[in-house]
Amino acid sequence: MTELIRWFDVHERPLPWRRSTPWGVLVSEFMLQQTPVDRVIPVWSTWLDRWPTPTDLAAASVGDALRAWGRLGYPRRARRLHEASVAITARHGGQVPDDSDSLRALPGVGDYTAAAVLAFAYGRHAVVLDTNVRRVLARAVEGSATPTAHITTAERRRAAALWPTADRRSARWSAAVMEFGAVVCTARTPACTSCPIRRSCAWLAAGQPPATASARRQPEYRGSHRQARGAILALLRESTGSASSSAVEQVWPDTAQRLAAIGSLLDDGLIVTARRGSYALPD
Repeated sequence: MTELIRWFDVHERPLPWRRSTPWGVLVSEFMLQQTPVDRVIPVWSTWLDRWPTPTDLAAASVGDALRAWGRLGYPRRARRLHEASVAITARHGGQVPDDSDSLRALPGVGDYTAAAVLAFAYGRHAVVLDTNVRRVLARAVEGSATPTAHITTAERRRAAALWPTADRRSARWSAAVMEFGAVVCTARTPACTSCPIRRSCAWLAAGQPPATASARRQPEYRGSHRQARGAILALLRESTGSASSSAVEQVWPDTAQRLAAIGSLLDDGLIVTARRGSYALPD
């Protein structure tokens, strides 16, 4: 524990949300889900310039949020973040709540995001278990190359027993172990020779046994349902109003896939049907 905090004191990246408001931290957590840091930073900065508080975003339309989200991917996150801003404005006077139950009651906020906001925005004790943290603990403590596919109750108990209990140290530890997993104890090429905890790492001591289950391959994006959805959304983001059915057909000619993408976008509330069979982003 001490070694990782010392390492973090020297190697902490100057990520902008680390010196931001609780709202800035919450926005970063939504954006960082399945999206690399370098892609998030410019969008996050633009977003916070435009909507520096939850109330600012709540006053905007869902369509504005989707346009600002741009090509970060998984655009349902933008809608959920907008919904969270509305809830924060209505229930908490425009202030991001600082207790776990209230945070988890917000749209799009689960156990991990609630813990991350408590730790990184408010400096509270919270067990923050993202993919990087789980991998570090699996290797250093359990001697496994990778964690299980899903968090188990036993894993949560083991992690809770390791976490410092004092608020400030707990928050610092959470940030340190997450950073360590992101830049040193990485999934594919861990830097074991320069690892500050290599002498106590159970995985290294066991000879770095490989993962027992093969990693799930990401489905091919090209020609996929996801790409069809993205192409249609990109068209609507760039349109000043609605886009006709023929315009949508031009960006995705495959009829069956286009109709499936439109249907799922409508179901997710990411687009709406406008007049004369055209489509638009929601108000």
